Amino acid sequence: MVSERGQVHTLEAIVAGLLLMSSIVFALQMTAVTPLSASTSSQHIENQQEASAAGVLATAARNDSLRETVLYWNSTESRFHGATVNGFYTRKLPTELGRRLQQTFGDRGIAYNVYVTYYKSGRPQRKPILYRGEPTDNAVSAGKTVVIANETRLLHENMTRGPRVNNSNFYADKNGEGPVFDVVRVEVVVWRI
Repeated sequence: MVSERGQVHTLEAIVAGLLLMSSIVFALQMTAVTPLSASTSSQHIENQQEASAAGVLATAARNDSLRETVLYWNSTESRFHGATVNGFYTRKLPTELGRRLQQTFGDRGIAYNVYVTYYKSGRPQRKPILYRGEPTDNAVSAGKTVVIANETRLLHENMTRGPRVNNSNFYADKNGEGPVFDVVRVEVVVWRI
């Protein structure tokens, strides 16, 4: 009787060990660590990308190239100068902001889109200025506002001053009374390729 109990306990221990080992193997197969898995290092990279985008926008706001980009509008064709028939750029942005974004992100395997948010008929609208594709889940963004006054002029293709902004020749509408035509927000969305 004692020998039968010992065999049963031994068999029980072996089965329990196999069960434990197979559950560990199963759990390890279910979780895979990939280069795109969330980690502190990837979070750090995303924080750096967000700070870089914010820095480019702050510099562009200081040297007025952010306003230049917003006003680089072809009122005759209702799109940005030289943009595709969809109304936005797909390769590069031909303003100083575009050159700075290319210097910062262009050769580093980082893609970016540039959007402008404005009001049309009292409702917020978001228009791409530069669109390079759908951002991934690890995309980050930074934004900066630009105040457009009533006397602000659109820019011709050669960057000379054109007509004053108004509801019929610009993508945004005048909001209310007063000296401000509209307040728009330029947003840069950045992600690793």
